[in-house]
Amino acid sequence: MCGIVGVVSAHPVNQLIYDALLLLQHRGQDAAGIVTQEGRKFFMHKARGMVRDVFRTRNMRALPGSSGLGQVRYPTAGSASSEEEAQPFYVNAPFGIVMVHNGNLTNARQLRRELADTDHRHTNTESDSEVLLNVLAHEIARASRGAPLTSDDVFAAVRAVHQRVRGSYAVIALIAGYGLLAFRDPFGIRPLCLGRSSDASVMLASESVALEGTLHQLERDVAPGEAVFVHPDGRIEARQCAASSQLYPCMFEYVYLARPDSVMDGISVYQARLNMGETLAKRVVSTVPPSEIDAIIPVPESSRPSAMQLAQKLGLPYREGFVKNRYVGRTFIMPGQATRKKSVRQKLNTIGSEFKGRRVLLVDDSIVRGTTSREIVQMARDAGATKVYLASAAPPVRHPNVYGIDMPTREELIAHGRSVEEIRQWIGADALIYQDVQAMKHTVGSINAQVQGFEASCFDGCYVTGDISDEAVMALNAGRNHSADDEGEDTSRLSLPNADGA
Repeated sequence: MCGIVGVVSAHPVNQLIYDALLLLQHRGQDAAGIVTQEGRKFFMHKARGMVRDVFRTRNMRALPGSSGLGQVRYPTAGSASSEEEAQPFYVNAPFGIVMVHNGNLTNARQLRRELADTDHRHTNTESDSEVLLNVLAHEIARASRGAPLTSDDVFAAVRAVHQRVRGSYAVIALIAGYGLLAFRDPFGIRPLCLGRSSDASVMLASESVALEGTLHQLERDVAPGEAVFVHPDGRIEARQCAASSQLYPCMFEYVYLARPDSVMDGISVYQARLNMGETLAKRVVSTVPPSEIDAIIPVPESSRPSAMQLAQKLGLPYREGFVKNRYVGRTFIMPGQATRKKSVRQKLNTIGSEFKGRRVLLVDDSIVRGTTSREIVQMARDAGATKVYLASAAPPVRHPNVYGIDMPTREELIAHGRSVEEIRQWIGADALIYQDVQAMKHTVGSINAQVQGFEASCFDGCYVTGDISDEAVMALNAGRNHSADDEGEDTSRLSLPNADGA
């Protein structure tokens, strides 16, 4: 869950990249970084924190050049507390390469051994992104054989990367003096799109909102397995580099991660959430008669489109009953669960008049650990609701995600090993309604027939890369980000200061 951007222009790009990162801030709040290129020299600044805090005027002035990269990071592997693991990453050979990466490699441990024992390349962090950069650098060196780099060499290197690397990866890299390279894994799990501006600058970014917000016209998405090479003059070459490819984007992008005003792989995120609300309405009717519901209330922010559509479908009033405090960040060290509950209430407050004496249906985008849902249900009761029903626009989250979303371990997931009735009792709702997995896939997929399926492993346990066993999940969980500061941290989605950019 990171946001990446790359730009080639005839003009300075530091402000352009900064603006794009602000538009992608919802994808990561842990760290931010920008690298620019002037001539054959790179200039980089990165640090932990939000974009507005990491970059000051003096930092921006020290980032000259007409091409560059940026990333906002939400760590899923390695150490969240390590400043060294903020991106971009850099290697000086061959040619000099800087890279940003969104995703998660499922065979990073094996690759790290190969890099050390066979490729004789050194990695200095626990980040799988540094592993990926070194694999790319090694394959570019093999393809070029010490000669000046050609686009054929670049595409040959990406083909070799696809053969070695497993997992999810959307990548943008700058090769000093040669141009910008972007590519996507053969399943297209993590998003990446391409656009141009009226002054002929070329931008690649995780979401279309970053293009549109910086006055670039969205041209298309980078295809699964495809590599795009942008020359310094803005000329673009593209080639399919995977032996086989299928479009299986991550379903959780549409459920929660992406901004509603983005279009990803031909699917409007907003329309996807409206469609989820429509199918969820059918599930609600089979559980709770609409006559027993007085109001539909969303849990901010990303559940709003689903809740609105559900209310319209059922002919019930839609009401805003919770107000989110956008200016409360993460509470990093909290000594006990009581303090955690206080933290949730600091981030969300009720409008009492919308609950008092009413039977309310709360709509959330998903339920992961369940602790936040339990507290929200209690908040509704404390505000005077006589009945509190809870509906999730997504199906039960029963399995860990290994492709770049910081999902808890299996044991931490409220839906793992529990029936819906057991979850309902634990959360304390009068009724609990979940989205159906197949209905969700169908309703979102109907927006673009070119999408062949979805990576929905956290819901259905099917890992599209085909290399994930129970042992692999355990190994990947062992590598999840953690630090001493994480003890007691509120990791609910409400802890994000501006979850869907709304």
